[in-house]
Amino acid sequence: MDIFDNLALVFSVALSPWTLMLAVIGCFLGTIIGALPGLGPSNGVAILIPITFTLGLDATAALVLLTSVYYGAMYGGRISSILLNIPGDEPAMMTTLDGYPMAKQGRAGEALVISGVASFVGAFLATIALALVAPYLARIAYKFGPAEYFALYVLAFATLGGMASRNQAKAALAALIGLAIATIGLDNNSGFNRFTGGNLHLSDGIDFLVAIVGLFAVAEVFFFIETHGRDSAVGVKLERVIVPWAEMWSTRWTMLRSSAVGFIAGVLPGAGASLGSFLTYMMEKGIAGEKGGFGTGVAKGVAAPEAGNNAAAGGALVPMLTLGVPGSGTTAVLLAVLMTLNITPGPTLFADRPEVVWGLIASLLIANFVLLLMNVPMVRVFVKVLMVPPAVLLPGVTMISFVGIYSLSGSYFDLVLMILFGVMGYAFRKMDIPTVPVILGILLGYQMENNLRHAMTLSGGEWTYLFSSPIAIGLWIFAVAGFVAPIFLRGMLRRPQVAEADKVTD
Repeated sequence: MDIFDNLALVFSVALSPWTLMLAVIGCFLGTIIGALPGLGPSNGVAILIPITFTLGLDATAALVLLTSVYYGAMYGGRISSILLNIPGDEPAMMTTLDGYPMAKQGRAGEALVISGVASFVGAFLATIALALVAPYLARIAYKFGPAEYFALYVLAFATLGGMASRNQAKAALAALIGLAIATIGLDNNSGFNRFTGGNLHLSDGIDFLVAIVGLFAVAEVFFFIETHGRDSAVGVKLERVIVPWAEMWSTRWTMLRSSAVGFIAGVLPGAGASLGSFLTYMMEKGIAGEKGGFGTGVAKGVAAPEAGNNAAAGGALVPMLTLGVPGSGTTAVLLAVLMTLNITPGPTLFADRPEVVWGLIASLLIANFVLLLMNVPMVRVFVKVLMVPPAVLLPGVTMISFVGIYSLSGSYFDLVLMILFGVMGYAFRKMDIPTVPVILGILLGYQMENNLRHAMTLSGGEWTYLFSSPIAIGLWIFAVAGFVAPIFLRGMLRRPQVAEADKVTD
C-alpha cells in the first residue's frame, strides 16, 4: 500500500499545470532530438541541463523536464531509422532492419504507428516495474558498507565498458581518465591542492556539468561540422498515416515479452537500451523462425526493438535511484543533475526525498501518455524536423551550451574548460574512445575514493577487507565477468546483427 499512497501523494504535484507543461515541453523537445540522427538522449539531456538551472527549477521540476526529454528521445529515435535508414541513436539501430523495408513498401505510416505504440508499451510497463522494484532494491542497499560500495563502483565501470563499447581497453582508459580528472582540486583529508597547477579556478575541482556539456553537446557540434554533407541518405516520403489495428494486435505478445527482457537489460548497470534492443529483436526472430520474415519488413521486427529499448530506458533508472550508480549514459547525466541539486541518489533517497522519487515516477507515467498522443497524430510534425538545416541547428546548440554554463557559474574559465572538454570529446570520437566512462569517472570518483579510504581506515589498511562480505564478493565476480565476457561474446552477438544489416542493404 505504501507505493499507492506515495503515488497518490505526488500525483497532485505531477498533475499541476506547471509540471504538466514541463512534461509536454520535454516530450516534444525529446522527440525532436531523438529524430535528429546522431544526437540521442544523452546529448539531448546534456544540452538542456543549463536551461533547467537558468530557469531556477527545483529538483522535481528539473527531473520531470529532463526525464521527459529522455523518454521522448527514445521514442523519436525510430523516426529517422524508419524513413532514412539512419538510426536516431544507437538503440534504434535494430529498428532499421524492418522499419526501413516497411517504409520502402509504402508502409512508413504503419511502421511509425506500430513503433510508437510499442515504445509506449515498453516505457509504460518499465515505469510500473520501476515503481514496484526500486523500493525493494533500496532496502537491500542499506546493507552496503564502504567495501560493498567500492565494489559496486568497480562493477559500474566494468560493465559500462562492456557491450556498449567496441574495445575494452579503450573503455578502461576512458574510465581512468575520468577518475584522474576527479582527483583535481582540494584533498579533503590533507587540505592540499592536487593537480591544479597553481590555478585557483581548479581548487574546487572540475564541475561535472561543464564536462558533460563539453563532452556531449560541444563535441557533437564539432562532429556535425566535420561530417555533415559527406554522406547522403535516401529518405522515404511519408504519404499517409493509418492505424493498423490488426497488425498491432498481432504484435501484443511481442511487445510484452520485449518489454520484460528490455527492462532486465536496463537494470543491469552499463547494459543499457542498445543491448535491450538487440536481445529483444534476436529473441523474437528466433521465436518466429525463418518463416517469420524478419528483415523483410514485418511488424514484429519493428515492435520488438522499440519495446525493448524503451523498457530498458526505464530500467536504467532503477540502479541510479536506488544505488547511485547509472545504468546508462543518459542516467549518468541525470545523476549529475541530482548531485548538482544536492540530492544524493541511493537507498536513503526514498526515505529523505520521497516527493522527488515518486514525483518522478508519476510524471513518467503521464509523459508516456503524452508521448503516445504526440507520436501518432503528430508524427508528420516530427518528420519535418529531419529537414532542419545544420546552419540553424548548430548555432542554437552552441548558444544554449554557452549561455547555460555561464549562467550557472558566471565564470569565463568554465566556458574555456567546456570548449576544452568539447575538443577532448571530439578527439575521443575520432579515436573511438567512449566518453561515458569519462563522465562516470568524474561523477563517481569522489565517492569511490572516499569509500576506499573509509574501508582502509576500518580495516587498518588490510586490503582483503574489500572482499570481506558475500555481497562484496558477488559484486567483484560480476565486475570481472562484466568486463571479460563481452570480449568473447561481442563477436557472436555482432555477427548476426551485421548479417541482418547486410541482408537488408542487399
